[in-house]
Amino acid sequence: MRYFDYRKGRIEIIPMIDVMLFLLVFFIIVTLQMIPDQGVSLQLATSSTADKLQHPKVTVNVLADGTIKVKDRILSQPDLTALLRSDGDPAKTELTIAADKRSAFQHFFTVIDAARAAGVTDIGVAARTETAAH
Repeated sequence: MRYFDYRKGRIEIIPMIDVMLFLLVFFIIVTLQMIPDQGVSLQLATSSTADKLQHPKVTVNVLADGTIKVKDRILSQPDLTALLRSDGDPAKTELTIAADKRSAFQHFFTVIDAARAAGVTDIGVAARTETAAH
């Protein structure tokens, strides 16, 4: 005589929920890293020869009072140097400085000195074209 096991196979829900949650978190983190830094609203200086460049890897904002901001974090010159050094290979880091036109020129050079001390060589300056300024 044969005995049959009439228990049906079950799909385990708990491990499937764990896998789906892991995938969701993974895709959220990847998507957030793909969103470029928009910077802060500044009154940039104008230039008649400004070129449109690709979005840089790092944008350093210099506010009118000389405050240095990177991704909503206020940094000092040594902190900025440390941040740029820790960002992989500094020689390959693309840096753009967006300085408010009311900020002192010395604050601009503070950022340049911090970038050069970190080993960054690809430095750009953000400006508005004269047609966009009017």
